[in-house]
Amino acid sequence: MRTTTLSSHSPARGVAASRPHPLRTRHHIVAPSLRIPDAATAAVFAAVRQRGAIARDVIAQVTKLSIATVNRQVTALLDAGILRERADLAVSGAIGRPRVPVEVNHEPFLTLGIHIGARTTSIVATDLFGRTLDAVETPTPRGGQAQALASLAGSARRYLSRWHRRRPLWVGVAIGGVVDSFTGHVDHSRLGWTQAPVGPVLAETLGLPVSVASHVDAIAGAELLLGMRRAPSPTASSLYVYARETVGFALVIGGRVHSPASGPGTIAALPVQSDVLGGTGQLESTVSDEAVLAAARKRGLIPASGPSASMATLLRTARQGDAPGAAESRDLLAERARVLGGAVALLRDMLNPDDVIVGGQAFTEYPEGMQHVEAEFAARSVLPARDIRVTAFGNRVQEAGAGIVSLGGLYADPIGALRRSQNRRPDVSA
Repeated sequence: MRTTTLSSHSPARGVAASRPHPLRTRHHIVAPSLRIPDAATAAVFAAVRQRGAIARDVIAQVTKLSIATVNRQVTALLDAGILRERADLAVSGAIGRPRVPVEVNHEPFLTLGIHIGARTTSIVATDLFGRTLDAVETPTPRGGQAQALASLAGSARRYLSRWHRRRPLWVGVAIGGVVDSFTGHVDHSRLGWTQAPVGPVLAETLGLPVSVASHVDAIAGAELLLGMRRAPSPTASSLYVYARETVGFALVIGGRVHSPASGPGTIAALPVQSDVLGGTGQLESTVSDEAVLAAARKRGLIPASGPSASMATLLRTARQGDAPGAAESRDLLAERARVLGGAVALLRDMLNPDDVIVGGQAFTEYPEGMQHVEAEFAARSVLPARDIRVTAFGNRVQEAGAGIVSLGGLYADPIGALRRSQNRRPDVSA
């Protein structure tokens, strides 16, 4: 990811963007679809997306749909422009369209994902396969929520204006705090936002459908829809644990991210103890990036301030063999991993999922620490042994989460999603 600071939104446009007209935006906030879709059109599109150029009869075999149903859905997707035929790949001697393979027509389209973090915001362009085309990172705006949202919306608008050859279809937002997915409003104590109209402001500014999701739910959705090696069974369950500057968890049950109407639960206050890291006796205050950096500053491993007062410096020091401070840096990171492993074990024992997945830079930026996570997990869990799987997205997990929120509606209802986006064609030239 390249780090870019986008210029701030102009005050006049910012005021307008912070007061969206409810009648113009209320139908363009769409609850995110973080589940394995089951509609016929969605199943056909998924088969093509996951297998590449594929003939209609093979789609019928994969989806268990009748060939007549597959033909109808393929025709509709071809007419919509998100599939295309590949006559050049037809089997030699085959007769008729059912043997002409089809593939995703991904080049004309993109979706926009926005991950709003406590410190930084990522803006991501994603193609129809869920692949990141480009991403920029900018500091999350501070100050009042109206001004901050206007600034973020302006940054997203300018970013979209760069994509002259692709049509944007949807906007997906992944953010911490308590999210009302039906209205797009967010309460976020770390940012000081109360009933912040995140979805409405973006819908008004960008002129596109917008979905807003809890960021840990979004990341679990990415793992489900983009990272799974096989489709889950109807009764399968997965536990996803996230840690970076914040900590969180999500459950996937029967191919659907479990998203309570009152917002996600929290593991920030799980009781933990670490004499090495300090903290307040609670998980987030002990293992967050800031907690680790505070412990490193206290030991003189990083400076008190400046560009070098960062996790990157601490990680670099830890990997310098016998250099001064290297062993102590490794001890700090190993202790963070140990505490996280114990917390994952506690959650696993309470929920007993079929799979346990961890993600976030607390796990992925220092893979050397996973041995300590796994050892503590094995020592603390009282249930039969189970492996921990690290996210398929590595340090790009925030990008993937925001991306799948922007794609979920398309994957669940490809034709409907295209119609929604066409009704709200953005003008990003201003």
